[in-house]
Amino acid sequence: MLETIISSTNGESFTLFNALLIILSSIVLGLIISLAYIKTHKREGYAPSFTVTLIMLPVIISIIILLVGNNVARAFSLAGAFSIIRFRSAPGDPKDITYVFFTLAVGLTCGMGYIGYAFIFTIVLCALTLILDITKFSMPKTKTSKLKITIPEDLNYDGIFDDILNKYTDSWYIETIKTRDFGSLFEIHYIVQMKLDVNQKKFIDELRVKNGNLNISLNFAGFEEKVYS
Repeated sequence: MLETIISSTNGESFTLFNALLIILSSIVLGLIISLAYIKTHKREGYAPSFTVTLIMLPVIISIIILLVGNNVARAFSLAGAFSIIRFRSAPGDPKDITYVFFTLAVGLTCGMGYIGYAFIFTIVLCALTLILDITKFSMPKTKTSKLKITIPEDLNYDGIFDDILNKYTDSWYIETIKTRDFGSLFEIHYIVQMKLDVNQKKFIDELRVKNGNLNISLNFAGFEEKVYS
């Protein structure tokens, strides 16, 4: 039974049943991958359009493989058609790129007719991503963030925030110092490693006491800049 399931259904004869089976399998597997992506990206957020893309990609690839088959002329024609496409979007998160390759592999496997193998490695890889997410594998113990503090020009910024930074962060350093508003203000940029479960409000409040209640921003990777004034 198992040998029959994982054997190629894309034989010498191209039938409607085989085509529908491959397409439906690609849709189901794409949906499984998309659900795994949503589950593992709840904390950092995700683009709804990308989850739809993960469902569509395996179907598209499997259809292309079905159409090409063993025809070399079709393969070259298809390569020429795809060479017209220009991908102008910037590279995204490495995990997102991995999911794209994952769906491409699933579509390729289904298109070749090895549906059983496609189901097997899809379940295995999705389970692996869920386990890594639950165990928080390779997650840093500190939060890297960018802190911007605006101070008046008459305030000596040398060492003024050191005691607060040492209290709420594991490490920090000054990235840049620049003037603003024709020299009437200074803006200090810090790269800080925030301690776990730190009270951000208390941290910001203590900084505001010393900077004259001017603007302070705390920017975490993957989140919009938070501005306090």
